[in-house]
Amino acid sequence: MSKSRRFQVKKPHIIRHARQQDLFSSAKQSEVAPPSSSSGCRVVPVGRRRDGGMRYWCLSHKSDATAKYGKPLTGCRASHEAPMRETDTFNLNIDRYRGGIALWGAVPAVYDTTELPMDRGIHVHARITPSAKKEMDRTFRAVRILGKLLPEKGILVSELDAIYYMATSIFGYSMKHVVCSYCEYPHLDKDWFSVHPHRRHLCAGCGKYFQDSETAIGNPILAARAVCGIGTHKSVLSNKKLNIDQEDFSGGIQIWGTNPAFIWTSNKPEEEGIHVHAFRGRGGEPDVDETYREVVINGVNLDPSMVRLLMAQSALPSIKSRVLPVDCPSCGDPQFSDGEMAFSPVAIHTCRRCGYGFAAPGRLRKTIANPLLRILNQLAERAPREPQKHDLGLLPETI
Repeated sequence: MSKSRRFQVKKPHIIRHARQQDLFSSAKQSEVAPPSSSSGCRVVPVGRRRDGGMRYWCLSHKSDATAKYGKPLTGCRASHEAPMRETDTFNLNIDRYRGGIALWGAVPAVYDTTELPMDRGIHVHARITPSAKKEMDRTFRAVRILGKLLPEKGILVSELDAIYYMATSIFGYSMKHVVCSYCEYPHLDKDWFSVHPHRRHLCAGCGKYFQDSETAIGNPILAARAVCGIGTHKSVLSNKKLNIDQEDFSGGIQIWGTNPAFIWTSNKPEEEGIHVHAFRGRGGEPDVDETYREVVINGVNLDPSMVRLLMAQSALPSIKSRVLPVDCPSCGDPQFSDGEMAFSPVAIHTCRRCGYGFAAPGRLRKTIANPLLRILNQLAERAPREPQKHDLGLLPETI
């Protein structure tokens, strides 16, 4: 990123903003509210581009609204997204569920042969008592956390906050609460920025660039955790094993990698591994609904690391279509890009088995290797129906 003038950064604190609502809103954002267009956009100029052209920002959808040659768009990049309805938000009173609550960022299963709709947003588990069955096991676009020790109107967490918390966590990065030094809007780093710590941020609230005091990745969930008094919790590898055949589950199978819950209040440790839903018939609750350290389907052993990374890779639109099964042309060994290579496409892969350097075949010059894609295609040959191809529809955010 290019260097820019350093601005004075205000100390992070809990604020309120109309878009994030309640706990995170700011009066500054609504001081000037231009009239809405037919697309619901409120487009305003926010500064100059590097080439001297004007930049435009939509205050309604918190998105870029700049067309070619520095002209404003009539509808911003996010104007097509479905607006949040009140029914899309679940009110979760943490005082009611003494048995513990857990909230995760939810994305589609990496393998899904059911006929169920796509999972996206915030997945919620809640128990009245520690020994009770889960009273809540659903996914929502947003969750409002309520409680006697919290602000009267609670704390709102959005689906994008949760999804990118998942991706950043799986790729091994920590996050912090970052606010814009101009309008105090809480900042969420998405896509490329969710896995690359940085100081210069583009505010979604006002569309201006600002400097934070630290090189970091911003996510408003960190403020929500602090207000709720939620700290870190223990995670342990599941001790359960699963060995099934797809032919026994005509309703289909869903497979996810586990990711750390951003809210976890149970006294029990969180389990790590591969989470599986399997249905013997269509509809109803899954006959298998557990997290396993080892999963074998039709004799094929699934690697938890590959499953987890593929799930996180699906949340980064900037690498969409670049994650492929890649074999070394010298020794034939399937390649697996992990660490920073799991989200950084490269032109030359170096085989970890024989050390040979090579370019992956195909039209894309830079790619990421994950053998799980080929393994899942092999499983699909024995599936009761063709696996669903889900698309999160997230917008790319690149430098």
